[in-house]
Amino acid sequence: MSLTDTHYPDDAGQSPHTALLGSEFVGWDEATQTVTMRFTVKREMTTWRGGVQGGLVAGYLDDVMGYAYVAATGGEMAPLNLDISMSLIRLIPEGATVIGKGRVVKGGRRVVFLEGELLAEDGAVYARSTSTALPTPRPTPTSTGMDR
Repeated sequence: MSLTDTHYPDDAGQSPHTALLGSEFVGWDEATQTVTMRFTVKREMTTWRGGVQGGLVAGYLDDVMGYAYVAATGGEMAPLNLDISMSLIRLIPEGATVIGKGRVVKGGRRVVFLEGELLAEDGAVYARSTSTALPTPRPTPTSTGMDR
């Protein structure tokens, strides 16, 4: 993500999960409520099979779905996941450039429905997900006490 993007948290350069995933904002499409992000797979994310560990794939998907909702609310809100379901379709290899797409399916007052997918540069699908979440005010390091 770009530090000049209005939906990018002020502290994102220091966010532990952003640093781990290597999240890079590409764009936001208001009409489709879709965020596009890019990740380059670090060796630390992989297993001995040479691909991203499944739980860490969920992290990429959670990131793109979450940022879609943050962007859709103008940076005011963030989803608190109740459920994430994902399908691992192909191995995501070390060093791959992954394109993440996250979309707000429905953003209600009590429940938010999100979708995400991870794609290879040639468009091949690596993984897909859905999430049901609670809408919450977007946390900050100060509000959570993590600024210490």
